[in-house]
Amino acid sequence: MKITDVQVSVIGRQEPWSGGSVWTFVRIYTDEGVTGTGECNSGGPGFTGFATKEAILAVKDLLIGEDPFNVNLIYEKLRRRGRYGGSTNAPFVFALTGIDNALYDIMGKALNVPVYKLLGGKFRDKIRLYADCHAGDEEDPQSYAEKALEVVGMGFSAVKFDVDNTGIGKLDEYNWSVGAKEMSHILRLIEGIRKGVGFEIDLAIDCHGQFDVPSAITLAKAVEPLRLLWLEEPVPAENIDALAQVKASSSTVICTGENQYTRFEFLEIFTRKAADVIMPDLAKAGGIAEAKRIADLADAFYIPIAPHNVSSPLGMMAACHVLASVPNFLVLELHALEIPWWNELCIGDAPFVKDGYMTVSERPGIGVELNDDFAQTMLWNGDSYFKGQ
Repeated sequence: MKITDVQVSVIGRQEPWSGGSVWTFVRIYTDEGVTGTGECNSGGPGFTGFATKEAILAVKDLLIGEDPFNVNLIYEKLRRRGRYGGSTNAPFVFALTGIDNALYDIMGKALNVPVYKLLGGKFRDKIRLYADCHAGDEEDPQSYAEKALEVVGMGFSAVKFDVDNTGIGKLDEYNWSVGAKEMSHILRLIEGIRKGVGFEIDLAIDCHGQFDVPSAITLAKAVEPLRLLWLEEPVPAENIDALAQVKASSSTVICTGENQYTRFEFLEIFTRKAADVIMPDLAKAGGIAEAKRIADLADAFYIPIAPHNVSSPLGMMAACHVLASVPNFLVLELHALEIPWWNELCIGDAPFVKDGYMTVSERPGIGVELNDDFAQTMLWNGDSYFKGQ
């Protein structure tokens, strides 16, 4: 079997709460008629997705003629070729992710097995999800608790809320210090959610890397009695030593990783003891094989993996195959509760999400396909759809 063509399409739509939901899909064709589709992160609407598309097309000639079963060889060939051009950074590592995922889709279909069987089998049939709830009325802590209870009523056993941009008491647009008024409001929000859902529901809090070290330490110590599932990115992701300082200051669980790529960057987190939980985004961390390597490396440090996830059902199912195959999986993000067309974009075993879980597909390959008719109506900023072969 040989690769004969590589095509890319960027799909998405503006959303009032985020500016947009945008995904880049790569489709790889073979001379035996087996086609694989992989999803990768577009970098968000500000990044347009087209930079990722161009990165994929830039290596198309290196893929033509390759055996898609040589997935590790292809990954290393592309990664090493781009070492001096940022192959472990966006958008190139996003491109590697989409390509790798499409190759696994091809292998599974050719062998008539689901992807998890290519990874050594599965530890679990269903993947537990947490619901990213964004926020309620920023001035009303009770609205946060009500939102949490609404989501728990859908069957979720874990929820996450943002507290970095409440608009209450912010002293300065660019200074990441949190003053007394803002900190008091943030703590009221978190305490209100915990009181509302109780201690048998997992509660994660996201800071989006918007606090400085003293503010992050103050927050981490203040929420210790609330037994958070984790405090996410309390300081910017660029400085691992600063994050390690926050982690060492408190018993609050610290989580990071959505802005780290490949096993090499996660190794730094582990060796510097900078996090208790990692959250790689498996749509941009290098692909299915690299995600498995990251998880296995984390397991050697006894650290659980709880991936960040803003994917379509296709990219999310690709992540589920990885998470089914590793012992140290904790929980996977669902970031689609406010996207009404999310389920329409893909075809697979419906519903994709039920009672706070996603069931790992038993279909060959990833097990989820783009709904071509619907997807063609969702092209981002005039992009073109796959032409077939």
